[in-house]
Parts: sequence; structure tokens; C-alpha cells
Amino acid sequence: MPAVHKLLLEEALQDSPQTRSLLSVFEEDAGTLTDYSNQLLQTMQRVFGAQSEMGLATKLLSKQLLEYEKQNFALGKGDEEVISTLQHFAKTVEELNTLHSELATLIADRMVFPMIQFREKDLTEISTLKEIFGIATDEHEAAMVKYSRLPKKRENEKTKAEVVNEVAYARRKQHQASMQYYCALNALQYRKRVAMLEPMLGYTQAQINFFKKGMELVTKKMDSFLSSVSCMTQSIQAQLDAEAESMRFSQRELLSVEDTVYMPDRDQDPVNRTLIQKAGYLNIRNKTGLVTTAWDRLYFFTQGGNLMCQPRGAVAGGMVMDLDNSSVMAVECEDRRYCFQITSPTGKASIILQAESKKEYEEWICTLNNISRQIYLTDNPEAVAIRLNQTAIQAVTPITSFEKRQEGSPNPDRAKPGGVVASGGASQKPAAPLEPEDLIVPGTPIQFDIVLPASEFQDQNRAGGRRTNPFGETEEDSSSDTDDSLLQQVFAVRFLGSMAVRSGHTQEVIYEAMRQVLAARAIHNIFKTTESHLMVTSNCLRLIDPQTQVTKISFELREVTQFAAHQENGRLMGFVVEGRDWSEGQEEGAPSFSAFVFESNTEGEKICYTISLGKEIIEAKKDPEALAQLMKSMPLTNDGKFLLLESESGDTSNDGAEEDLESEA
Repeated sequence: MPAVHKLLLEEALQDSPQTRSLLSVFEEDAGTLTDYSNQLLQTMQRVFGAQSEMGLATKLLSKQLLEYEKQNFALGKGDEEVISTLQHFAKTVEELNTLHSELATLIADRMVFPMIQFREKDLTEISTLKEIFGIATDEHEAAMVKYSRLPKKRENEKTKAEVVNEVAYARRKQHQASMQYYCALNALQYRKRVAMLEPMLGYTQAQINFFKKGMELVTKKMDSFLSSVSCMTQSIQAQLDAEAESMRFSQRELLSVEDTVYMPDRDQDPVNRTLIQKAGYLNIRNKTGLVTTAWDRLYFFTQGGNLMCQPRGAVAGGMVMDLDNSSVMAVECEDRRYCFQITSPTGKASIILQAESKKEYEEWICTLNNISRQIYLTDNPEAVAIRLNQTAIQAVTPITSFEKRQEGSPNPDRAKPGGVVASGGASQKPAAPLEPEDLIVPGTPIQFDIVLPASEFQDQNRAGGRRTNPFGETEEDSSSDTDDSLLQQVFAVRFLGSMAVRSGHTQEVIYEAMRQVLAARAIHNIFKTTESHLMVTSNCLRLIDPQTQVTKISFELREVTQFAAHQENGRLMGFVVEGRDWSEGQEEGAPSFSAFVFESNTEGEKICYTISLGKEIIEAKKDPEALAQLMKSMPLTNDGKFLLLESESGDTSNDGAEEDLESEA
């Protein structure tokens, strides 16, 4: 007997689109079998009822038996053994079509009744289980929607436990219904063979038992054939019994797992940060109107450098976004948990997704970041991902505030020869291309946040600190530096990190600092950032808290030695600030450099251009004529300050955000 197609019970819990697609093939096959069985049963009933036209009825039955070969079953045509057997039966029926008028009772018991039993028991069971499976699926989807809407900020443990139990109950119910449905569909592949052969076996035996005259020659021809058919049906029945027992054992084994398997966010396995492929269900945020949104639960998977999406029931998936050089970061969205955003390299396209659990959330972010680095294009991407993860863990030690810097070593250049020192007029030979170790000392601590001590916060509010009025008015005791500033421009930025560097006069050190800061954030799961306002004036750079209007940190513009935007991700920018290290007791202090990395809502080049203009103003102030010429070449606002950024077409959302930031600062 040929192999029988089966639905795997192990895939019932995952309920992937591939499994649903295969399930639809089985359902189509069952539908075809139902149609054929009904037609065959009608023909048998016609044989039973048309005693006066038995010859015509048996001839039609013979023809219908031959149609089995032509049936277009979704899982393939019937096996040749069954087809040849049915063809042999059709020939026999045609030879005996004149002798069947007195077989009504035997036909009803041995031919019509088994087919009716097959239709009413087996096919009706398939239909009922299909409805139960659909109801269980709908209940599970409703429970997952309710679970996805659990608030993060106002989390209620009782409500959360009730929703989690509801999800687990619905998932178990769907799992049980799906396995029962799969078992019935698998068993149908065996039962349909028996259902096709058993009625004809009983019909032929009834013919032999009824006619005792002139059948000696016929029975001799058919004894061996009927014996083989009987053995065939017994063999199929034995296979069905063995398969049914195997499916029952598998069902009991799969249902014996702990309840945590059905509960979301109860993962026992550690997070794998070296994946280069990932697949699973995610919620995607879609806009349904100007201000309304909807979340859809879809199946996502990665393929090469692309993020794909496959709706349930679809044969294949479609591409959602090209992940090469894209940025992935955690976001806060509609008070939902485990949300992250994927942004294209140009910043024009982005999507927001929600994972089911914290483990899935972190693995998706790590996987997409690995793909964004184009690791999958290497000869051994798994080894490269593991090596990069281990190297970054060993090389990066994160800290979260200025207080955690190591005391007495603000400038690591002093500990290593070849560090950058202040230029004293001595000529230097042309240097070879710098290695990362020449730019930043390995193991340099990274600061991921700027935290003001409480005493400093009070001092700024008590005296000396300038607090910007949100209505555009300034206090009478404002510092003269701000009043005399010809340039004031505010940008919405997010501070990503800062670290000590060896050199402050090359853009390569900024790019290397960006790389190490982003790698450290990804490895240590530091995804959250706080938005601040970066004010660029002709005197200084100030990072301002938009809520309290307190200056977090401030640098003189002349201390900024280098600034640059990322070459590929235009929203990343950074600058290097020169300071003095007085710990060695030198009269002027040794020069030290620190790199600061930011992500802006606008292009980083605009911030760099503004800083460059501020430095030009500083130089122009030394020569009044040059300053006057510079002011003539640039448009000014009504109060005599430089007007740098104008509204750009096609980016109204960013322009509105900049105007709001300027009014608050």
C-alpha cells in the first residue's frame, strides 16, 4: 500500500501558516470525498430502490465505480490498488446486472448501510470537529487580543493573571480541538479506502449467496479476488488501528506538558542573541485613519536581508521591509508592552511591532540588528554573530551615570603611549590609517544617560542657572552670554552614550564611538532613551531637559574639536569635546577628549551645519567686518538672530516638532 499523507500533531500548538495551508488541502480532500461519497450512496440507493430497472441501475453503478480513478483528490489520486480493484468490481457488476432484482434486502444490509454509516459517522464527525476547531480558534484570537491590550504602566496583577489564565485556557482548548480534528482527518485517509471497498465486498458476496444457480464458474473466478480484497481491507483496518493508537499516544504525550507552555511570557530558555533568522507571530500597528490605529496579529519571518509577512491561510509570504542598514530600537507605543520599531536607513519608512513575550522581544531586536549588519552575507554567519556578540560583551562595560566613572582616570590616554596630546608646534609624520585601539582604549566605560545630582539641580533653580520660560519670555537675570548670542537653534535629540577617546581631531573617532555605543546598547539590552533639547548657540552647546527646562550639561563651543553625522544613518550625529585633566598636577592640565553620540528627529547634518555656523560666528566676532559680512549672507529673524532651518515640503511632522521645541526652549 502506498504511504498515507498525515497532519503532524506536533505542529498543532504552533498553528503556523504552513500548517494551516496543509490543513486546507486535507479539508479540500475531505470535501471532495464527501461529494463523491454522496454520489456513490445515491447510486447505491438507486440500486436498492429500482428493482424493476435493476439492469440500468447496476450499469450506472459500474460506471460510477470507474469514476473514482478520475476524481481530483487534493492529496493525489487514489492508489492504483484500489483503482484496479474498483475496476474489477465494475466489470463484475456489469456481467451480473440482470440478476440483481431480488437482492433488495441484502443490498440494504451489506451495501447501502455501510456507506450511510461512513457518511453519517465519519464525514459528519469531520464537519463537527471543523466547527469546534473554528470556534476554539476564534476564542484564542479574542483572548490574545485581550492579552495584547494589557496596560504596562498601570499593571494589575490580578487582572493580568486572569487574562493569562484565559489565554492558557483558550490555547489549550484550541490545541485539543486541533489535535482531534487532525486525528480525524488522518484517520479519514484510511477509512475512505475501507468505505470504498467494504460496500462492494458485501454487495458481491450478497450476489454470490443469493444466486446459487449457474454461478459455479463465476465463483471460481472470483474466490481469489474477493479473498485478496478482504485481506486488503483487513490490512488497511489494521494500519488504521495502529495509527489511531499512535496518534492517541502522541496526543497524551503532547498534552502532558506544564501549563507554562500555553502561557505567554513564561519562557524558560535564555535569550539567544546570535540568531540570524527568526519567525513567529507579532502584532503590527496599522493606521486606519488620521488619528486612529489598529493592531493585527500576523506571522513574520526573516528571509535573507528581508522581513517577510505571511497572513494565515496564505500560500506564501510577502516582503514588508528591507533590513539592510536599518535601525531597530525599543519604543513606547499606546501603553503596550514589548514594542519595537524598525526604521529604514533613510528614515522615511518605519513600522512598529509588538512581541508576545520579553524573550521574543529581545530575540527579535537582536536578530534584526544582526541582519541589519549584513552578517548573513558572510560564509559562516552563525560563527560571525557569535564572535561579534562575545567580542562586544568582553570589550564593553556599560555605566549609567557620570558618578560611575572611575575616579582619577578621566583620560585613559595617560596610561598608554601614543595618546593624543595638545599640539605644541612640533611637526608630526603622516600617520597611517588609525586602528580602533588607536582611537579608543579597549574597555573604556560608556555612559548611557546624563543624570544631574540633586544638589546641582537645586543650585540651578536657586541661583545662577537659567530656566527658559515656555512662553518665550526671558528672566531679568538671564546670563549675558545668551542675550549676546547671535545664534539660537534647538533640536530634539536622544542621548545614546558618551565615552573617553584618545583623539579629538578626526571624524573616525566619532564613527568608532558610534559603533561601540550602539553595540553596547544592543548587547546589554539598553533600548530606552530619553528625549532632550540640544540648544546650539554662538557661544555654547546646551542639553536641556524638556520637562524641567534644566540644563543637564553644557559645553563651550570652542571646546568642541570635531563633529560629524553618520555616513549611512543620517539621524545619528556626534561631537568630541576637549577638556583638561588636572589630576597629574600640571599647571595647565593635560588635554582630554570625550565623544558624545546622539540620535536626532531630523538629519544630523543640520545639527553639524549649525555647530559649524556657530564656530564661524566665534571667529567672525574677532573681526567686525567679517561679522557684518556673515550677517548679510544669512537670513535673520525679527530679533536679529540667524534663521537656519526653514519648513521643508514633505516633512511637516518634523517641522512642527522643531517649532514646538524652539518655543519651549
